[in-house]
Amino acid sequence: MTCKVCAGEWPAKDHKIAELGLTVAYLHNDQFFTGWTVLVLKRHATELFDLTREERRQLIEEVTEVSRTLAVVFDAVKINYELLGNQLPHIHWHIIPRLADDPAPREAVWTVKHDPKRLSPHELRERVSHIQKHLSIRRGTENSQHGHVPSKT
Repeated sequence: MTCKVCAGEWPAKDHKIAELGLTVAYLHNDQFFTGWTVLVLKRHATELFDLTREERRQLIEEVTEVSRTLAVVFDAVKINYELLGNQLPHIHWHIIPRLADDPAPREAVWTVKHDPKRLSPHELRERVSHIQKHLSIRRGTENSQHGHVPSKT
């Protein structure tokens, strides 16, 4: 069976936020949970133990970088992290900001019944651009401070 990620079938290219070292960040196609982002490994691997120690270190740094950016951009109360791979066996993290007006703050996003919220092309471009701008600023801050990122105030 061909991997949907490796075949370029998922995620949608117009949802791309940024290329990082090992991963690419995309806005998830369902924005019922505002800011839901997926961070997809550039090369094919299905398990964390398939990665080298350095790749695992870098991967968690990229997850952290994106999640911290989303927390700031969307004023998140909490960030949820999911790395499943049951339906799509290719390492990809779901990074989900949980907001103050969250309809089910104690539930996993997978269990919350809802109609998927698809953004219009204009809304999609605006949201992606907003995240990109903050991620670029944050990445510049990290580089100038040798990896230290100021905490959310």
